[in-house]
Amino acid sequence: MSAPATTAEPAVHLRNLNMVFSGAQGETVALKDATLAIQPGEFVSLIGPSGCGKTTLLRLMADLGTPTSGELRIGGKTPAQARLAREYGYVFQAPALLEWRTVLQNVMLPLDVMNRPKATRETRAREMLDLVGLTGFEGRYPWQLSGGMQQRVSIARALAFDPTLLLMDEPFGALDEITREKLNGELLRLWQETRKTVVFVTHGITEAVFLSTRVVVMTARPGKIEGVVDIDLPHPRTQETRESPRFFELATQVRELLRRGHGFDVEG
Repeated sequence: MSAPATTAEPAVHLRNLNMVFSGAQGETVALKDATLAIQPGEFVSLIGPSGCGKTTLLRLMADLGTPTSGELRIGGKTPAQARLAREYGYVFQAPALLEWRTVLQNVMLPLDVMNRPKATRETRAREMLDLVGLTGFEGRYPWQLSGGMQQRVSIARALAFDPTLLLMDEPFGALDEITREKLNGELLRLWQETRKTVVFVTHGITEAVFLSTRVVVMTARPGKIEGVVDIDLPHPRTQETRESPRFFELATQVRELLRRGHGFDVEG
């Protein structure tokens, strides 16, 4: 599946976005003049060295901070308006599940907060658990699950209220390579089934290339957008995709942009 055609209203649009943090040691420029348009249905990965502003940018999209200057719109709305309209779901680096709630109850949590009818909440939560391959685990508690299964619960919870945008902050970064590759494949399947717009933060070059329609490469602090690589790999993507000459060509393009931006703290 190729990148969607340009529409009148991007799913995410940032123009000349700047973020400066002030503290006792002075000012830290986290983002500088970032400009990018993400179209509905795209899977866009943000990659760059540690401290380049990837997570900061994601948090600004989620209205977890206010940019110092510039423009940021989520589907034409301000981040605050998009948050109130429940237009995005957020998947953190750690699953952040409530240990005293079962898997089903954790997925139902945002629906509980939104005061959806109880029968509707449970039906929707079960549908999402089936989508992420966890049917049969509804009554388990987080401590009874592997790390990969916990992250799948986190993804199901983020999708429970049917947001148009899914923000993912290195969700597989703490997992072993085998589990990570398996979940990469499952995430792609979910993306193709749901047609959500996904913004995905990663340190892994191969992960970014495997998952994305486009890879946005950021420089070392202050975080700027060094370049964007269009990923034209066909779907479905499999292990054979990772071994193809085109995959290595695209990974090399990303790696060269990272080097040009002085970003060497990345994974293969």
